[in-house]
Amino acid sequence: MAVAKVTEIISSSKKSFDDAVEQGIDRANKTLKNVEGAWVQDMKVTVKGGKIDEYRVVMKVTFVLAD
Repeated sequence: MAVAKVTEIISSSKKSFDDAVEQGIDRANKTLKNVEGAWVQDMKVTVKGGKIDEYRVVMKVTFVLAD
């Protein structure tokens, strides 16, 4: 039987939402073992000078706990 845990991660990128997700997952894999998936819960942008400055995502990352 496997037991999983969910943690919330907020990640950002100057490029795109997709890049923010990738950076968040890459960083989660450096700290967490057995990352199984993620749910993008929210997407936001910051604006400076009338243009998008940064893309941000809030993700719920699921990882399986080690025995």
